[in-house]
Amino acid sequence: MCGIHAVLTPPGITHTVSPELTRCLCNRGPDYLGQVERRITPSTQNNGSDSDSSDANSWNLKLTSTVLALRGDHVAKQPHCDLDSDNSDSSQRGSVLCWNGEAWRINGQPVTGEGVNDGEVIWGMLKEVEASASTATEDKILDVFRTIEGPFAFVYWYEHGRKIFFGRDRLGRRSLMMKRDGRTGEVVVSSVAELNGGGGGGGEANADGAKSGWKEVEADGIYVLDLGTLSSSGTGTGLEPLRRDWIVGVDPAEFVSSIGRFNKSLPPPSGYAPLSATSPSVAALKQQLIDSLSLRALNIPQPPGADKVAHDTRVAVLFSGGLDCTVLARLAHEVMDPDQGIDLLNVAFENPRVVAQLRKDHAKKSKENGDEVDVDSIDFYEACPDRITGRKSFAELQKVCPGRAFRFVAVNVPYTETLSHRQQVISLIYPHNTEMDLSIGYALYFAARGQGACTHLDGRAEEQYVSPARVLLSGLGADELFGGYSRHPSAYERAGYAGLVEELLLDVGRLGKRNLGRDDRAMSHWSKEVRFPFLDERLVRWAMDTPAWEKCDFENGDGEVEAGKRVLRLLALELGMEGVAQEKKRAIQFGARTAKMESGRVKGTTLIA
Repeated sequence: MCGIHAVLTPPGITHTVSPELTRCLCNRGPDYLGQVERRITPSTQNNGSDSDSSDANSWNLKLTSTVLALRGDHVAKQPHCDLDSDNSDSSQRGSVLCWNGEAWRINGQPVTGEGVNDGEVIWGMLKEVEASASTATEDKILDVFRTIEGPFAFVYWYEHGRKIFFGRDRLGRRSLMMKRDGRTGEVVVSSVAELNGGGGGGGEANADGAKSGWKEVEADGIYVLDLGTLSSSGTGTGLEPLRRDWIVGVDPAEFVSSIGRFNKSLPPPSGYAPLSATSPSVAALKQQLIDSLSLRALNIPQPPGADKVAHDTRVAVLFSGGLDCTVLARLAHEVMDPDQGIDLLNVAFENPRVVAQLRKDHAKKSKENGDEVDVDSIDFYEACPDRITGRKSFAELQKVCPGRAFRFVAVNVPYTETLSHRQQVISLIYPHNTEMDLSIGYALYFAARGQGACTHLDGRAEEQYVSPARVLLSGLGADELFGGYSRHPSAYERAGYAGLVEELLLDVGRLGKRNLGRDDRAMSHWSKEVRFPFLDERLVRWAMDTPAWEKCDFENGDGEVEAGKRVLRLLALELGMEGVAQEKKRAIQFGARTAKMESGRVKGTTLIA
């Protein structure tokens, strides 16, 4: 995980990155902070090198990167740039790359090897493109990014062509936002929004994101800002990013999320064999997940201060105890070094509205039984649905994975602490600004912090534990791929498999438009990187190519596990987790009880006050 900030300013305008925004960027990437600048001469005056022109007539491009080092055996300093022989700090000439992400595969090949850093590999590819011809074509540069599989966001200044390339991966798994000032012509692209006119990530968030000008960069392609037509007037007239498709040579409309074609076939009239534990799709899903986890849970450097911790823990799971995250934890056990621990981060909140009701119910029951009323004895954290499910699934994991150092980390968040972090969370999820955004943001923000009480494998309790893991695994994506939402059985009941196929197609097509940028900002604030094994491009492509009845068998609703996500439930059974296979879908804001903290009448779509 890294932080990116790039600002293009016209002559006479100075843009200052505030200390607060710098703090937020450094929280995303605490291992290194780097910055380079480029002067860009207006085309009407460009009679030579940009560096030879007058500052008074030049536009300025300032690029900032912060680094969370998770690939290779060293900290890869950013922004990536060439050191000019006459300018050791590289403040004048040459192309520049700000990279935030994980290139798991490039041109279909895994990016592995001792000491290999993916950002440096991509930078090397871009330099080869530039060196291959006197003028590197735009398409060749685009092709470098098109060949990458994995989550990423980037800003690339191609100096010879006077163009800025920027974008997010096909599924939008990393944050990148953009703001344009129509009055001055200034353009800002950043991992975290600057609020209050550049006040940074911790300022007051406007209730209407559109009013501030900040927008999420869409994940529907790569964007190119051509600076060849800049004027010295400082208006930035015509400075409009152009979108380039992820896919070339075929009709992009044929591909869902720019990844693959969706299998719309319906079951044969003669019928089909009900989905069972021996069905080929169950074994295929297991292999897909193992392949995905092998990229995401292995070869992670030891976190800072690892020598001061008695155990080796590099990976944590965002753990509600539900089906998706527990299957990930179970399979991570199979691929990871047996000596490494796995932290299970389970978050629960003190919700005043729910606590009041619990105390009322407890008092009523105590009176009915003739017992002394003691409302303070209620452990409302342990009464949270996700805490109950989490402990049950934790017990199953311990049973089927003996010897693995799973640690159940009970992240308990008092209401006063929620309030004290409220403005920080609001600023991080910005420009998303509804009560639902906030309730989900709270849960992810505090879970990612990884601070709570835990019990170690040897039975030793630790009340003030902080997970050292810098990599978080999330089960997000399984519901969309395998029919886990309540709308999926409804679609089947309404129109059979034809209706179900259309609903699944809509869900997979919306993956790149989900709120993954919001989630990324909330969690990376703690110097953590969240990884989504279910959203591996190859797994997504396999799921799209698999017929609907081999994923969620609604025609045979009376099977040994429920029809929604049946292929994943059967995998849980095959892995020895019968209880987990039966778990129901529950939204995080209700499982952790972050929803409707003050009033039960507040709707999720209500704007944050």
